[in-house]
Amino acid sequence: MPSVSVFFRPVFALVLTALVCMAHAKPAAPSIEQLAAFPKLSGFSLSPDGKRLVALEGRGEDRVILVWNTDALNKAPTVIGSSKMKISGVQFIKNDLLAVSMWQPYDARFDNVVKTFVNKLFFTDLEGKNWNEPMSQERAMSYAADRQKALSNPTVLDILPNDPDHILVINRFGSSSGDVFKVNVRGNRPERIQRSDSKIGGYVTDLDGNLAARFRQDVDSTGAFIAAEFQEPKTGKWSEHFRSYVKNRDVTEIVGFSKDPNIAFIRSNVAADKSLIYEYDIAARSRKEVLFQHRFFDAGFPLINAVKNSGADGLAFGDILGITYNGPRGANSDVLWTAPKMKALDKGIRDALGIRLESTKLIDPATGQSADTEYDLDASYSLAAWTTDLSTVVINVSGASRPPETYLFRSGKLMLLSKAYPGIDPASLGKTRLVYYKARDGLDIPAFFTAPNAELCGPAPWPAVVHPHGGPWARDTMGFDSSMWVPLLTSRCFAVLRPQFRGSQGWGRKLWMAGDAEWGQKMQDDKDDGAKWMIDQNIAQRGRIAMFGFSYGGYSAFAAAVRPNGLYKCAIAGAGVSEINKIWAQFYTNPFFREAQAPTVKGLIPLEQADKIQIPIMVYHGDRDQTVPLEQSEWFVDKAKSSKQPVVYHPITDYAHGPAWTRKIFAEQLGYIEDYLLRDCGAKGL
Repeated sequence: MPSVSVFFRPVFALVLTALVCMAHAKPAAPSIEQLAAFPKLSGFSLSPDGKRLVALEGRGEDRVILVWNTDALNKAPTVIGSSKMKISGVQFIKNDLLAVSMWQPYDARFDNVVKTFVNKLFFTDLEGKNWNEPMSQERAMSYAADRQKALSNPTVLDILPNDPDHILVINRFGSSSGDVFKVNVRGNRPERIQRSDSKIGGYVTDLDGNLAARFRQDVDSTGAFIAAEFQEPKTGKWSEHFRSYVKNRDVTEIVGFSKDPNIAFIRSNVAADKSLIYEYDIAARSRKEVLFQHRFFDAGFPLINAVKNSGADGLAFGDILGITYNGPRGANSDVLWTAPKMKALDKGIRDALGIRLESTKLIDPATGQSADTEYDLDASYSLAAWTTDLSTVVINVSGASRPPETYLFRSGKLMLLSKAYPGIDPASLGKTRLVYYKARDGLDIPAFFTAPNAELCGPAPWPAVVHPHGGPWARDTMGFDSSMWVPLLTSRCFAVLRPQFRGSQGWGRKLWMAGDAEWGQKMQDDKDDGAKWMIDQNIAQRGRIAMFGFSYGGYSAFAAAVRPNGLYKCAIAGAGVSEINKIWAQFYTNPFFREAQAPTVKGLIPLEQADKIQIPIMVYHGDRDQTVPLEQSEWFVDKAKSSKQPVVYHPITDYAHGPAWTRKIFAEQLGYIEDYLLRDCGAKGL
């Protein structure tokens, strides 16, 4: 059998030629309609035997499912649509069965009307003729229970790849909520295999699909904790092996099992700034050797082949294919391949698609130490699906300024299946790099900086936008921004800085915990220091910098508007929090929130100073937002109107905390941002 890299080489010349031809075209900024449209094709999934391929196709305001035979991709696919709920996702769970995610607006009427959305999971055949929920549900005995049933959705725990007829499902409604069922997908017949209670937070299966571990949430005299438990094979009893107290933000997770079910893989950050993965002997209760540790990033989980009977040339059952880590592209998006066959496949893909490593500098916020490394800066790939003999592989390629593309490798040939946004010119989206700058107290702050295309926008310095992420226990990534906020801003010739300010999660414990009780204070200083860095680097024009954020980022925009002596000409707050005490009060009854995050939510309350805002502001918020209530924006806007600064407010009908229900709503939101920055921002635009 020829090596995988040989298969790819003939394609490389064709791909490279196309890229060279495109390089000389003058960039054209995408329209709002192009940015707001559904991807042309997306969400590709491959049947386990490799004989069928499925994807979603955008058709205006709707999406349909397309199913192809991989041996006849030139023939028209089967089309599956929906006349009621909208389709949001699809994937194979068996060779002849699809799992389809769907959603629609829903007004839940309890004591008052709660405007929200309902999400549902269904199974259907490859022609869309027969539809079933993952498991039959017990009857609701009251109006309130019926409403809860409508909003509930069972969770698929394990598709059991070696069993053609069954899957494992966790129920989410009624007296059996939290219990695990083995469901026959041919007749929708559930068999309960594990009873649970309200303290059980989740289960982990071994490679044979057996319930082997679980997480239990409880409180003792020390405080709230999460216990990791293993099931004893002989007795079926659960025994605790690890206990992590949430106030310490220690994490000890079971992230997989070896083909020897007595060996588990544990991810832990105990006594460390970043998590690592080690082998664990369950019977001996002993830690074995470290499986993976990254100097700059948290470890993710091992990628293990759980499919049996893959053939002599295929991947062996239980093989560790690689290890993921939470690098610049985000949670578990970076992979270190370890299996020889996966290394060969990796080389072949890179050769064929011209994906090259470039030198970049990494800095550890915990120590200040740095190192130069090779990394995929402009684009990277991920394996969406593959057969265990690697004869059929679905490959996703994307970058911060490269809209997603999907390729199929089959029978020694590589072919382009789809460009998600064929009408968007990647050159108009600029270039994104991971950078670091010093905060005023010396802490190293990672950030993603996107420079506009100089051919389209002229040379630096440019008008700029500081764009903080939500959360704040979250982070940005170097991948393509499907919210379209960054593509919109850069294609309109704004430089964009996304600071990973203190309080951001995913860059190590020190940076994460440095944001505790610093809302609107040191957390906000980090963003301002990023603006100063852009000015000092001569990439942003002083006096022409705005702040735009959503959710916690919206809070940051509120804070930027009220803090004196700022660097911003104007601010945009999407679904922002203006009164931090009232937004979190609803969670204080949860001991895990009360001990883990509530003590960290302290600092500036923008609403208290809204009548003294220092700069113009635009605020927008969806009326179906159940994460940050609409009133958080209304309070701020009402009070800010008594200031001397211009205030623009856009409530958006049928918009939640994302994503947009319709393309029209998506375009409406993007249009507000574009119009304000280009033509308003106090006067004449940014």
